[in-house]
Amino acid sequence: MLDTAKPEAETLLEVNNIEVIYNHVILVLKGVSLSVRQGGITALLGGNGAGKTTTLKAISNLLHAERGEVTKGSIVYKGETVAHMDPAALVKRGVIQVMEGRHCFEHLTVEENLLTGAYTRHDGGKAVQDDLDLVYTYFPRLKERRKAQAGYTSGGEQQMCAIGRALMSRPDTILLDEPSMGLAPQLVEEIFGIVKRLNEDEGVSFLLAEQNTTVALRFAHYGYILESGRVVMDGPASELLENPDVKEFYLGMSDEGRKSFRDVRSYRRRKRWLS
Repeated sequence: MLDTAKPEAETLLEVNNIEVIYNHVILVLKGVSLSVRQGGITALLGGNGAGKTTTLKAISNLLHAERGEVTKGSIVYKGETVAHMDPAALVKRGVIQVMEGRHCFEHLTVEENLLTGAYTRHDGGKAVQDDLDLVYTYFPRLKERRKAQAGYTSGGEQQMCAIGRALMSRPDTILLDEPSMGLAPQLVEEIFGIVKRLNEDEGVSFLLAEQNTTVALRFAHYGYILESGRVVMDGPASELLENPDVKEFYLGMSDEGRKSFRDVRSYRRRKRWLS
C-alpha cells in the first residue's frame, strides 16, 4: 500500500536555547527555543516586553546596535550557524527583518523605498523591475502612491511599503515585527491577508511577532507564546486559538464569557504559565 501522507516540511530556522543580555547585565531572553518550517507562517506571541522583538533581532543580528548580544545557545539557518554573521550577509542568504514601526525613508518616494530593498542584488535591472511589478501586484495601493513621499503616506501604506521593500531582496524568510501596530482592524486584515498570499503563492516563510493574538493565530500555522523572556507554550495555531488558558490570559475570554481587564490581571497574579 502506498504511503500518501504529506511529508513534513523541512526546518528552515532553528533557535536553540538562546540567552540575550543587554549592556552586559540585563538578561532579556532566558533560554528561548523555536523553529520555523519552510513554507510556513510561525507566530511569536506575547505581551509588551515579553521578548518578541529581541528574539527577531537576535536572529537578524541587529542586537549589537542596541548593545545586546547572544551569550548562550545557537541560531541555525538552512543548516548553517548564523549568530555572528553580518546582517547584510544574512540578507543575501534569504533572511530579512521588517522592523516594528515600519521605518520607511520618509523623504524618498514609495518606489525609491522599494528599490532600496534590492541593494544586495546583482541580477540586473530587468529582474529588479520584474520583482517591483510583482510587489505592485500584491500591493496595488503602492502602485497608486509610488511617486508620493513615503513620509506623507498612511500608516497602512507605510507598512505595505516596508513589507514590499523586504520582498525586493528576494527573501526566503521574513521576520515581521508587530505588523498590526497602530492600524485599523480592516487594514490589519488586509495586511495579514497579503502575508498569507505571499506565503501560499510565493513560498515565503514568515516568523511574525505580534500582540494581536487572535489575528496572528488565525493566519499562522504554528505559534509560540513568550512571557518574561521564556517560551511558555507552543503548538499548532488552531489548537492555541482554542486553548482555554490562551483565551483567558490573552483574549480576556473564559467559559463564563468575557472577563474585564482587572480580572485578567488578577488571573495573571494567580496562575503562572510556568509551574
